[in-house]
Amino acid sequence: MNKFIRSLTAVTMTMMLSIGMVGCSSTDKKEGQDSEKPKEKEYSVGIVLGEGGANDQSFNQSSLEGLDKAKNDLGIKGTYLESNQDADYAPNIETFIDQDVNLIIGVGYTTSTAMLDAAKLYPEKQFVIIDHNYEEEGTEIPANMLCVTFDEREAAYLVGLIASKMSETNKVGFIGGMKIPNITRFEEGFNAGIKAGNPDTKLLSQYANSFDDASLGKSIANQMYSNGADVIFSAAGGVGTGAIESAKEKNKYAIGVDMDQNNLAPDNVITSAMKRVDIGVFDIISKAKKGEFDGGKAVVYGLKDDAVGIAPTTSKNVPKEILDLVEDQKQQIIDGKIKVEIEK
Repeated sequence: MNKFIRSLTAVTMTMMLSIGMVGCSSTDKKEGQDSEKPKEKEYSVGIVLGEGGANDQSFNQSSLEGLDKAKNDLGIKGTYLESNQDADYAPNIETFIDQDVNLIIGVGYTTSTAMLDAAKLYPEKQFVIIDHNYEEEGTEIPANMLCVTFDEREAAYLVGLIASKMSETNKVGFIGGMKIPNITRFEEGFNAGIKAGNPDTKLLSQYANSFDDASLGKSIANQMYSNGADVIFSAAGGVGTGAIESAKEKNKYAIGVDMDQNNLAPDNVITSAMKRVDIGVFDIISKAKKGEFDGGKAVVYGLKDDAVGIAPTTSKNVPKEILDLVEDQKQQIIDGKIKVEIEK
């Protein structure tokens, strides 16, 4: 009897110990799960560059400067993809979709078709197109997309003033990349500025139908200089760098675009019509990260936002009295006293 009781007691204790171990193990696991909180997903941005590549000394490069500022100041994760041809845009966008980035940005008009298609195909994702407004071509902007544009006329008006005052032949040139709204606005503002500075100034204008053919830009500029122009403003990406090279070789004046391009020819690039794409990119990323993405419309950045204007190196080659005139006209534009409009 005592032997039976001892055996029963041993079995009972073994069962109780097993239950205790299971219970303890279960509790430990539960406590471990509670202590391992899931990490918050890092906000990410993917930029699909347009023609010209990352070091185009113009539009793409400025966009990446805005991305770098967002990475440094906002702590986001950001990367970009270059496109060698139009057929690369859609796959590059798909790459960012697969990576589940929070915000996809397409730079320039050439990315517009692929960006619009993607915005319609992935309504749960957020997209931004830089320097293109679908409404200008009669297309509705999707609710998950934002168009970021700039008032090119304001910046071009100011460099037009400078061109007319610096020209000794009363003949200046304009080279455009493609005849699309954001480029024709540069021409319109430039023409308004030269007429305000000197009504007798004649404008020579030509479009290259390209944003990356530097040799074509140089050829067009050579012809314009040969025809009497002594200042040429190019709004044409890589084509414009070719025009600047022509100015350097012929010892003529050139006007850069988008970024301060004086470094390309310090004695020849007298100013640049700056379009601060970096400011627009940073601002949109900042708002989107805070949950303030307001899609379905176009936003315009201008002089009042310090997002367009003339290059800081302008004072190197342009006399103070001309700069004073430009500053006065700039303030009048901001105050609404001067409206830069298309010449009828």
